[in-house]
Amino acid sequence: MRKSRLLIEILCNPSAAGHFTLPDWDLLLRQARSANLVAHLGVLLEQQSEGVEIPQRVHRHLAAARLTVKRQNLAVRWEISQLQQALYSLSVPILALKGTAYVLADLPNCHGRLFSDIDILVPRAALNEVEIRLRRYGWRSTHNNAYDQRYYRQWMHELPPLQHIRRQTVLDVHHSILPLTARIHPDPRRLIENAVADPGSEDLFWLAPEDMVLHSITHLFHDGELENGLRDLVDIKLLLEHFATEAAFWHRLVERARVLELTRPLYYGLRYVQQVLQLPVPAQTVKSISAGLPNPLLRKMMDLLFETALQPSHATCDTAWTASSRWMLYVRAHALRMPFRLLIPHLMRKALVKRQEVEIKIPEELKKIVADVER
Repeated sequence: MRKSRLLIEILCNPSAAGHFTLPDWDLLLRQARSANLVAHLGVLLEQQSEGVEIPQRVHRHLAAARLTVKRQNLAVRWEISQLQQALYSLSVPILALKGTAYVLADLPNCHGRLFSDIDILVPRAALNEVEIRLRRYGWRSTHNNAYDQRYYRQWMHELPPLQHIRRQTVLDVHHSILPLTARIHPDPRRLIENAVADPGSEDLFWLAPEDMVLHSITHLFHDGELENGLRDLVDIKLLLEHFATEAAFWHRLVERARVLELTRPLYYGLRYVQQVLQLPVPAQTVKSISAGLPNPLLRKMMDLLFETALQPSHATCDTAWTASSRWMLYVRAHALRMPFRLLIPHLMRKALVKRQEVEIKIPEELKKIVADVER
């Protein structure tokens, strides 16, 4: 087993950990931590109870990560209850997205997944009312310069991220799943119409199974930020395994992708969950999405880029192509999200701002030395 593929091999075949040495376990934990998958690894190894003896020192790390997830999930449910309280009188449907939805729907993903933001979707027509009400309940924008405000409000699919002034929770309020400037335009009204209601609530929903899979895939293959790319691919695998038990799920998934203009993202999602995580996908499903098939040259290039970029962000997994692959996919994602007349100035501005931040960032140790000299 190659050291660079240690984590991915265990994600595909947990029983292979049965012959691990302590150095193997150490490297596995470090790769899993870099991919934000330690808690998921704990769940996976617990399910693989036969033939795998986890060293006590390793078990402590896995148990701590799972405990963190449990505490997070309790906090998420409480935060959602606060949002419901804030928005109740507006009679606006609140659709939980991504990690938030996995927790509320009690999907397999939620037991081993850490995430930092609460994500919801509301109808675009209600966006102003929702924002005003959230401000009244203590939420404030975290991006206050004029450019960022314009970037989010005029071009993107969400408000500028909000943070609660007391609890410091970060909230992303979406009105669609892709930017307004993107090349494809899945209709958010269709997502709302097809949403699944929370049995214990009048205003809380999450996406229907096929829509949830498509959103997870779209987020991964259009976002460009691949630090958590492997974790997001694991999400897709778990969702597919869970929902595939429903009758006609694969057929509904393909048809829904066609309706929402997401056949190409679905193609990539199914291709790499097969190639990287070895999830079986019905041959008929693969055949049905042939309309999303890129040309052979593009397919080979995407294979090289994604199979490199979807590795854990750890030194033992990096190759000579890792940084350049992630950079090219970052630019690709932005090109899918914005036309070039907006993209080029936007990327130039981001590069300039990042450079300025690097230039003015002074290490804390240096600040202390300067302070001592001034005394």
